[in-house]
Amino acid sequence: MTPPSGWYPDPHAPHLERWWDGTAWTEHRRTPASGSAPAAGAGAGGFGAPSALHTPSAPGAPGPYGAAGGYGPPAVPGGGGSGGSGGAKAVALTAAGAVLVAAVVAGAVALTRDDEDPEARTGPGPTAPAPTTESTRPPPSPSVSEPAPEDEGVVVDELNGVTFPLLDGWVRPRHVVEKDAVMTTDGTHDCPGEGSLCRGGMVVSRTVTATDESSSRALAEADIPEAAEEAFDEDTLGNRPYGGMKSHQVVKAGPVAVAGRAGYLVRWRVTTAKGPGGYVQSLVFPSSVGTESPVLVRFVFEAGPDGPPVADMDRITRGIRSTADQTSGGGVGSSIGPTG
Repeated sequence: MTPPSGWYPDPHAPHLERWWDGTAWTEHRRTPASGSAPAAGAGAGGFGAPSALHTPSAPGAPGPYGAAGGYGPPAVPGGGGSGGSGGAKAVALTAAGAVLVAAVVAGAVALTRDDEDPEARTGPGPTAPAPTTESTRPPPSPSVSEPAPEDEGVVVDELNGVTFPLLDGWVRPRHVVEKDAVMTTDGTHDCPGEGSLCRGGMVVSRTVTATDESSSRALAEADIPEAAEEAFDEDTLGNRPYGGMKSHQVVKAGPVAVAGRAGYLVRWRVTTAKGPGGYVQSLVFPSSVGTESPVLVRFVFEAGPDGPPVADMDRITRGIRSTADQTSGGGVGSSIGPTG
């Protein structure tokens, strides 16, 4: 229900009146004249009664709407006899109803606001909010796409900018102490010596730290003894899974092309105190990314039925590719090859 146009108490300035055009508040304001009639629409159940938020006049003084010391209706002259008394009571009751309605309306006006413009207030009557429909609801957030799965047949070493072929019988490392391992054979078995479990094979890829030697051959020859001792002699816990290393024999050494770069490898056959022993290989080649720091790839294979075929060392070496150029070959079609 929209109130009619007229002068009403200003919800922002209780001591002023503001013009309501029947739809919205205007910018026209005025000071109520002493003794003036109630605002437009005043009366029993009307919307123009003075707001209860006005500051009262001093006791005994005429109020702005004619009542002494307050905001009631103007005094009714000639209210002497019983008839006059009844008329005065009727007028008083009507005015009291208007005051009550005005107080409720003024409270609603004070609590109602427009979110965009604080000055744009709603009129004396409350306005029901518009119902929410399906068209006004915000669209659902787009779903986040799942990342593409890694190629099942390739292991990526992003740090060194190369990929390794994942051959049959090989898996990505799981529950492996070596943080730079790129692949292992599937499954474990009891170690022939001290320790609990051993693996048939493992391939580790790491960046060579700063050293006086920079050639691939010198780095590979310096790494192979350490690789053999860590794999088949004594582990980091002080155990000897194979009873210790007894001897070794060089079975392959020489230059080799890896991911289009000239590298060098050294391979040993290791004899251990317990078990069939195994093979270790140190392969070094310059990286094709970044500062082209040397990349060291260690191969550790057990001999015997629990280890992978030794030929997997050559197959993995030939299958190494640069992430920058997947078309560059390992040693295929190159005149560079390891000597046996």
